Amino acid sequence: MKHKAIFNWSGGKDSALALYHCLRNPDIEIKYLLTTVNDAVNRISMHGVREELLLRQAEEIGIPLYQVRLPEMPDMKTYDDTMRRHLDHLKGEGITHSIFGDIFLQDLKNYRDQRLAEAGLSGIYPLWQRDTHELINEFLDLGFGTVIACTQERLGEFAGRELSRELIASLPADVDVCGENGEFHTYAFKGPIFKNEIKYSVGEKVFKTYKAPKSADDTCNGSAVDASKLSGFWYADLLPA
Repeated sequence: MKHKAIFNWSGGKDSALALYHCLRNPDIEIKYLLTTVNDAVNRISMHGVREELLLRQAEEIGIPLYQVRLPEMPDMKTYDDTMRRHLDHLKGEGITHSIFGDIFLQDLKNYRDQRLAEAGLSGIYPLWQRDTHELINEFLDLGFGTVIACTQERLGEFAGRELSRELIASLPADVDVCGENGEFHTYAFKGPIFKNEIKYSVGEKVFKTYKAPKSADDTCNGSAVDASKLSGFWYADLLPA
């Protein structure tokens, strides 16, 4: 029996590679790409990518997009309550599994599995515990293309640049090559999951400061902030071409 699943789609490279593997798995039927969107600015949560480019991805992939609209900086309760409401609805449509592109953040996986279990769903993690150097090489070898949409403050020079082996070699030694610790986020614009390459241009780069998240869990969903600390990010405004 096939697992009827939603795919948690961030728009970035890890999502793209995980989706590639899931689409090749005959035991998985993906009903929706689920993306959390900042309702105040119509951009992908955390990544800052415009909704228009998100819609283009779903169109070129050929899977319906399911948007979860969130306020700009939701607290943890707001995030959890909103997600639970949507998961309950999706379960009513026959969804049994939820797919993520996480690689090695155990606390985050534990958090996801706990919330899914509360909703009566199970998690699938196609990339879990694979070596990130191996993953990024596979991503590039498959012909995927991705551009860095958002970086931590110290990595601002990389915002707006397409990911390549040369760029990866130039990253600081303490930066994970897949950005799995939140160092950077990307937008995938071409590859074997897309019918056509998505054209874009790079607009202005903007620096924003937020109250720092308390944990790795919260870095992913933009909630539960620590008011005593600030965290800065560079965003490259990607424009539909």
